[in-house]
Amino acid sequence: MVNAICILKGDEGVTGVVRFKQESAESKILISAEFNGLPEGKHGFHIHEFGDNTNGCLSTGGHFNPLGVNHGDRTAAVRHVGDMGNVVSQGAEQVTKVEFEDHLITLFGPLSAIGRTVVIHGGEDDLGLGGNAGSLANGNAGSRSACGVIGITN
Repeated sequence: MVNAICILKGDEGVTGVVRFKQESAESKILISAEFNGLPEGKHGFHIHEFGDNTNGCLSTGGHFNPLGVNHGDRTAAVRHVGDMGNVVSQGAEQVTKVEFEDHLITLFGPLSAIGRTVVIHGGEDDLGLGGNAGSLANGNAGSRSACGVIGITN
């Protein structure tokens, strides 16, 4: 079993913790997250390709997409490995929680998410359905509200 954690911070007053748990390379991964300060509404939630936060959330690169496919919802047949859909917040004064299993994200092997960055965006992810190039690349989810690098934990 591998456990990982990501502590998110940003310039927009948003913070969060994302936990990952996976029994084996063949099993689904369990992802649970809590966010504070997230404004009301839907917010894109992704794993980005680089574990580089030297320029804040801007240096994390694009979505983690080792298969070279279009962006989509986490339940879509075609999507980036790092696509985790939207997080729905009831308002900045509320703690926003989400938990789900995923079959593409992994903590094992060459497609591992370890060392990459989780980003929570300022806007709603259109899940690749926006009808333009930005939608197919990143869901037009807007600013990067908070981010953090995924690391192995106990």
